[in-house]
Amino acid sequence: MSPETLRDAPDAELAAMLDAYLSALQAGRQPDRKPLLQKHPELAATLDCLEALERLAPAGEVGEATSASEANTLPFREASQGSDAAAAAAPAVWFGHFELLAELGRGGMGVVYKARQRDLDRVVALKMILGNQFASEDQVRRFQVEAQAVARLSHPHIVHIYETGEVHGQQYFAMQYVEGSSLAERLKRGPLPVEETARCLIRVAHAVAYLHTRGVVHRDLKPANILLDAEGYPYVTDFGLVKLLEADSHVTRSGVIIGTPSYMAPEQAAGHHAVVGPRSDIYSLGAILYEMLTGQPPFREETPLDTLVQVLEGEPASPRQLNQKVPHELELVCLKCLAKDANERYATAAELAEDLDRFTRGEAIRARPHTFAQRLARWLRQEPALASHLVVIALCAVISQLSYHLFHPATAATHAKVMANLGTWAILSVACQWLLRRERHVDLVRLIWLTVDAILITAELWLVEAVYSPLLIIYALFIVASGLWFRTWLVWCTTALAVAGYTFLLADAASRGALGQSPHYHVIVYVGLLVLGFMVAYQVQRVRVLSRYYERRPLP
Repeated sequence: MSPETLRDAPDAELAAMLDAYLSALQAGRQPDRKPLLQKHPELAATLDCLEALERLAPAGEVGEATSASEANTLPFREASQGSDAAAAAAPAVWFGHFELLAELGRGGMGVVYKARQRDLDRVVALKMILGNQFASEDQVRRFQVEAQAVARLSHPHIVHIYETGEVHGQQYFAMQYVEGSSLAERLKRGPLPVEETARCLIRVAHAVAYLHTRGVVHRDLKPANILLDAEGYPYVTDFGLVKLLEADSHVTRSGVIIGTPSYMAPEQAAGHHAVVGPRSDIYSLGAILYEMLTGQPPFREETPLDTLVQVLEGEPASPRQLNQKVPHELELVCLKCLAKDANERYATAAELAEDLDRFTRGEAIRARPHTFAQRLARWLRQEPALASHLVVIALCAVISQLSYHLFHPATAATHAKVMANLGTWAILSVACQWLLRRERHVDLVRLIWLTVDAILITAELWLVEAVYSPLLIIYALFIVASGLWFRTWLVWCTTALAVAGYTFLLADAASRGALGQSPHYHVIVYVGLLVLGFMVAYQVQRVRVLSRYYERRPLP
């Protein structure tokens, strides 16, 4: 199988598996080929060839890489994984005029090594494409765009690029090596002090503002892409997803979601790349600020899909709800950055830096508290389940009051029971939302809430004797709404509850001798509920399968 064939293969997992296989061979290990051949038996001859070539290669020779094979997947001295003595005794591994010292990290597209540049005797961060000769044309193009973007930047808080080049067809670029750790590593110990947070983000915001003046949108700002040196000064890095504003670039196809879900702006999460711009980076800065203040990103759900849904539709808890030490002014700055509407965010990263600077000097900031309409819209997005319940309950109460006072279809006692049932439904909905907010046994609470809904909906229909009423459509709406939680089993449970509720209504009507319609009517209702449940569950399952697939494949 040729590299060209692999490059066109739809499953990028194959390239990663082959890269891991080659890495094991060149590290002196004999990898188990069975898992690879079980999925791709046609690779048997290719693996035989690779093993034969590896046996012919001089083992552990010190010197420059002498073949394309060696350049493609390079072993290195794993100093961080063994003793200092063992690391010193290990043979040096060269990539051109760079001695590879250790792997610093890898992402969906690239791998970064700590290396020593021999001619200038300096330590650098050396980045090359992950998958090497098996990389797709899209990955190569992204890598080239990243190198071009970083090469023309010069800012004290952006990593500098020293050199770009190619060794045996393997493209690379050497960058400034920052001795320290990432902001993500620092945040594992908890939120940063308020003053330190503001000072750090001011520097990052200035760096991002500089990017924007140079026509570059980062699109993947997150704590892992901000390096901190020994003195705590931040450096923006990893420009693998940059967008060049002046170029009509086709690197990113419309509708493709790129970035890190917890930190991407809503327009980016929706795949609307034509409108992704500087204000999208400002949203990401707000997400970083949120995590620096609270210790967690605005949205981090069980799966990338759930996180993306929250980014698009939800509202994060206010920072002060999670950390009471957060000043009100800094909370306003953070929430302004996180506005769903890009026009409500800061117009530029420089404006954000200026507002943070005003905060550190004790001056009034420009970010203003939300208006009542904005607070209402924020609450509706923050708690959509409770909001929708209360709206439905309020509509039912209004309709019931109008019907009772205008047409007197029921006795006063029955009307009182209907209103009491609606009041109970509202109270229990608020209680269920409170339990959901505690984030304990979330799926169990959802099931309890759906069960409460089914019981009280059925009780409401029973009180008004609606076994033949158009009000039965509420069961269908009940099933559809359950799909918004993206759990197939919850959809089926809801369908079963709706069927059980309708069965109870039929049994009650039969006991009163009120079954006046043809049996076909009831069969149609049952079939309709079951078919609707199947359709919703099927669509949810499709989305879940796609979500699991992309959990194993990093976003572009």
